[in-house]
Amino acid sequence: MKFILIFGPQAVGKMTVGQELEKTTELKLFHNHMTIELLAPFFDFSPEMWRLVNKFRQDIFETAAVSDMYGMIFTYVWGLDLQSDWDYVDKICKIIEEKDGKVYFVELEADLEQRMERNRTPHRLEHKPTKRDIARSEQDLVLTMEQHRLNSFEGEIERENYIKINNTNLTACEVAEIIKNRFNL
Repeated sequence: MKFILIFGPQAVGKMTVGQELEKTTELKLFHNHMTIELLAPFFDFSPEMWRLVNKFRQDIFETAAVSDMYGMIFTYVWGLDLQSDWDYVDKICKIIEEKDGKVYFVELEADLEQRMERNRTPHRLEHKPTKRDIARSEQDLVLTMEQHRLNSFEGEIERENYIKINNTNLTACEVAEIIKNRFNL
């Protein structure tokens, strides 16, 4: 199985790029908000919600890793300054790689102004109801960026299958095509 981890800050375009990549490959998109949107109406953003989010995701990764699925795209906001996030990514990779799967890292970065615009798009709000309170969502976007490092330093990601794309001025289709060609998907 091929496992594409698309990471970067909020509203950088991870889900939208994943959707475009899904259209032109046999990969299935599992964007991070699929579990969040399922559980937030019941538990809000409580520790219990996050416990269930992580449990559901792990179960999905483990099931996918032993399936005959061609591959999966997963999106993630990775706090690169947080050891717990590095440990989480390592855990996901281990689940896939222990079953002979191959992991590909795709890091997206974009200017804050562009991310603020993307945060308000109808497409994003359609797929992510918890982002519909724009003021709260923008506050969270800025606060998270101030509190955590959401893009890597040069040479920090030491994976063989890794690409970093500044998609400030690229469409999701263009980015998906770059990923597809780079990793021969």
